[in-house]
Amino acid sequence: MRIFVTGATGYIGGSVAERLIASGHHVVGLVRSAESIPLLKDRGIESVLGNLDDSEIITKNALEADVVIHAASADHAGAVVTLIAALERSGKTLICTTGSGIAADSAAGEYATSIVLTEDSYFEPVPFRRPRVAVNRLVREAAIDKGIRSIVICPSMIYGKGRGLQPDSDQLPKLIALSKQVGAGAYFGKGLNRYSNVHVDDLVDLYLLALEKAPGGSFFFAENGDASFKEIAEMISRSFGLGKTVSLSVEDLVRQHGDAARYGITSNSLVSAVNARRLGWSPKAPSLAEYFESLR
Repeated sequence: MRIFVTGATGYIGGSVAERLIASGHHVVGLVRSAESIPLLKDRGIESVLGNLDDSEIITKNALEADVVIHAASADHAGAVVTLIAALERSGKTLICTTGSGIAADSAAGEYATSIVLTEDSYFEPVPFRRPRVAVNRLVREAAIDKGIRSIVICPSMIYGKGRGLQPDSDQLPKLIALSKQVGAGAYFGKGLNRYSNVHVDDLVDLYLLALEKAPGGSFFFAENGDASFKEIAEMISRSFGLGKTVSLSVEDLVRQHGDAARYGITSNSLVSAVNARRLGWSPKAPSLAEYFESLR
């Protein structure tokens, strides 16, 4: 199949694109920089130059593709609206990527939640994440209203080496860099808040499985365990020989990096991938603790 992938140079999109190529598909990746074109060509990926605001380019490539996988910004509503309009009444598959930050609370590191959300749980998102939840709903409703086989995949905190041009995920590499900077495994507040996690290879498995089997309107969490951020700080300390952990100020974090950091590393986000496992997804990659052990 011809598959159009946004975010093809990124961590998730690049990893998915690599697996698609290995599975015999023709992948066309949206890239923002001409410098990326030869790099993707070396990996067997065709490139089209543009960004998420280029509605004509996105529309053209969506129309030419058999499948569209949107793995670029989860918060760019305009790109999703463009893709849905382009694919309307086509019956084609559209897989959109979000993140389990939609389930974040305002714990500020002070406590662990006992609430574990499944794909069918009702929850009230914090105001910062309401726009992303609205985009997810728009995608799922397109299966009913627009004649598209639309699917949403919602990874939790991702770890492991990316298989494409971008080897690093978001949350953990930043925590590792900060910990090295301060000379101790870093967490914020009491670090009791817990976040579900998933290995990138298992996440890619879910994309391929959803492409093959998922019905339109599906929503899938991707997780295979969870940890508190204090536990993560301890893993970082052991893996990089830092010898200790340290609590940093949540207020300083928010002042410097805003709400994205607040809800990314000081909140609880516990989810259970019930629908993904029901579909046949079976995570096999190393756990987060095993991954950190491999870095020692």
